[in-house]
Amino acid sequence: MKLVTRAQLGWPASAAPTQTSTEGVKVHYEGAPVSLRLLEDHGLCIAKWKKIRVDHLANKKENYSDIAYNYGACPHGHLLEGRGLGKRTGANGNQDLNRGHYAIMGLVGDEGLTKPTDAMLGAIRDGIELLRKHGAGIEIKGHRDGLATECPGRHLYAWVKEGAPRPGGSPPDPAPRPVVDVSKVVAAALNDPAAPGAPVSYPGVKIVEKALVAEGLLGPSLADGHFGTSTVEAYAAWQRRCGLTGDDADGIPGRASLETLGREHGFDVKP
Repeated sequence: MKLVTRAQLGWPASAAPTQTSTEGVKVHYEGAPVSLRLLEDHGLCIAKWKKIRVDHLANKKENYSDIAYNYGACPHGHLLEGRGLGKRTGANGNQDLNRGHYAIMGLVGDEGLTKPTDAMLGAIRDGIELLRKHGAGIEIKGHRDGLATECPGRHLYAWVKEGAPRPGGSPPDPAPRPVVDVSKVVAAALNDPAAPGAPVSYPGVKIVEKALVAEGLLGPSLADGHFGTSTVEAYAAWQRRCGLTGDDADGIPGRASLETLGREHGFDVKP
């Protein structure tokens, strides 16, 4: 890890609020033009990082107590200390979002230098692992996850969605696939969830409904964990899409059609 500390930057201790744990880390970018000259001169990276802090401290609307990010990462692979460890970020959009995740910014923007170098990705990964050792949870998200923004840009967000792998390293372990119990889903389809004594929702139904939404067969607002009339009709349409007809397309899940849906949408099926 090539860490540039606040002391090396000539900054005092951060005045940001204390925050000793989060759900994870969110990745950001500049959201403005960043010069390609940073690729050739690390000194410009340091100057850019210092300028961001000056701009944040001068922002009377946001009233930042310090640079908003916990860390930055430059194209030469240096991890630049911002608020640092044990400090709440100011970058995620509001106080609830700030409490949820720490923040690391890659020194790329929406024009000029837009694509992170492998060294920068490695430095962001260094920052994530450092924060995890000091209270951050396992989540790695983009700024746009939870807030309407383009941040962290197309390239960084694609990397985040891949699991933020360290360049040249092993790919992250795939997340375990959810498992849908056929019997539970059938029970949901055969019972009116509005009937007295019926469960509020049935395990696995939301997974099936999410897949039906992705297929364009069910409205997103109807994916509520109940296998009601709309979901039955949507599932019947899926059965017909699978080639079933007549009584075999009754909207009640069968193992074959459910397994096909699972293969296409990332869940497994058990009896």
